[in-house]
Amino acid sequence: MIDSLTAYPRRIICLTEETTETLYLLGEQERIVGVSGYTVRPPEARLKPKVSAFINAKFDKILALEPDLVLAFSDLQADIVAELIRRGVTVMTFNQRSTAEILEMILTVGRIVASEEKARALVAFLQAEVNAIRASSARLTHRPRVLFEE
Repeated sequence: MIDSLTAYPRRIICLTEETTETLYLLGEQERIVGVSGYTVRPPEARLKPKVSAFINAKFDKILALEPDLVLAFSDLQADIVAELIRRGVTVMTFNQRSTAEILEMILTVGRIVASEEKARALVAFLQAEVNAIRASSARLTHRPRVLFEE
């Protein structure tokens, strides 16, 4: 019994690409047993079973994969999350909307899979990249306007 209480998730389904990519960057891809059909990065993740689109999921397929954790994103997946919870699945839903929140998501995923050191190193690398871009763009005389649409 104690082993099950101290064990980290071994069978993870990622309903969005960012958690899939994060687990790969942490070297924890063997834990992933299912992904979103929209997953494109890293390319090898496309070989994992597809269990969802963004706002709908194949619940029977998810349950057949026997996940001990499903990672989801935002209120857009709330109906999927609610149904999985009703079916007894453990779900962690993120709602990152800023660079800081993205970095916190990476740290949280790292903690969940016992890879906190790797997650901290990844976050430090990404933060350094953001800082370098900020420093470089601060020297621009023309600041372009950017529209980002999800």
